[in-house]
Amino acid sequence: MSEALDAALRLVRAQAALVRRFDARLSGLHGVSLADFTLLLRLGQAPGGRMRRVDLAEALGLTASGVTRGLAPLERIGLVSREPDARDARVAYAALTGTGRRRLAEMLATAEETAAELFTGPAWPAADVASLAGLLTRLGGRGLSGS
Repeated sequence: MSEALDAALRLVRAQAALVRRFDARLSGLHGVSLADFTLLLRLGQAPGGRMRRVDLAEALGLTASGVTRGLAPLERIGLVSREPDARDARVAYAALTGTGRRRLAEMLATAEETAAELFTGPAWPAADVASLAGLLTRLGGRGLSGS
């Protein structure tokens, strides 16, 4: 097996392990998945806490239908609402509700704690974490802020 394939497969396994860990914490404490959290976080970073669904899909690297499927349960539990565009009936916005903003702040604290647990101690000096972030960016892995 080539080093490149080995590295790619290790990255896939590491990603799956990270998703499981974040899902377990976020689900256990807040009743949401990592995918739900990233969607809510991106909305929370948008001006006014709202985005056109198509822009949200692009920002998250999802299809429009994937965003619609992801938003539906969040709308049902009152974290997100659907807002029509006053000028164009074909356009719909996804917007955080007040409850969504409060719950997102709680979820963010949990996600920060989880990340800190993963990347602390002698095995993970700050320079290594920064290096890893840079390497992942080279592979196309952007943070939610776009960087």
